[in-house]
Amino acid sequence: MKITIISVGKLKEKYLKQGIVEYLKRLTAYAKVDIIEVADEKAPENMSEAEMVEVKRKEGERILSHVGQDTYVITLEINGKMLTSEQLAAKMDELATYGKSKLAFVIGGSLGISEEVQKRSDYALSFSKMTFPHQVMRLILLEQVYRGFRINRGEPYHK
Repeated sequence: MKITIISVGKLKEKYLKQGIVEYLKRLTAYAKVDIIEVADEKAPENMSEAEMVEVKRKEGERILSHVGQDTYVITLEINGKMLTSEQLAAKMDELATYGKSKLAFVIGGSLGISEEVQKRSDYALSFSKMTFPHQVMRLILLEQVYRGFRINRGEPYHK
């Protein structure tokens, strides 16, 4: 399976980078995982609704430029479906079983994801009703993908 994580914005925090490198290293035994960072759109503090839509649209174009026709897209959205770790593992296993070998997880910017990206999404996933910084979500997502592979292979993991 080839997994791509497409995320808006550059990761600056050293501690997050270290955690991500660790999980990428662990994942090499299970899948090829790439992280693509797309530039976040510079935006003023107080934006109108129209300006927010435009910022998300521009970020969305950058995201979609990295999504192939044959890629199964899972967007991380606050209103998406919440799954347990076991259910996410089963979802990944089901995709692999039915020939969806290219999987992209999309993490939007601070304003979320555009309508265009939502329309391209095959599955909307929520990790919580809470809002998390999108940089932190990269690490959480990688840990859950790793956990999913461990679950699917019957290997031990911390509950």
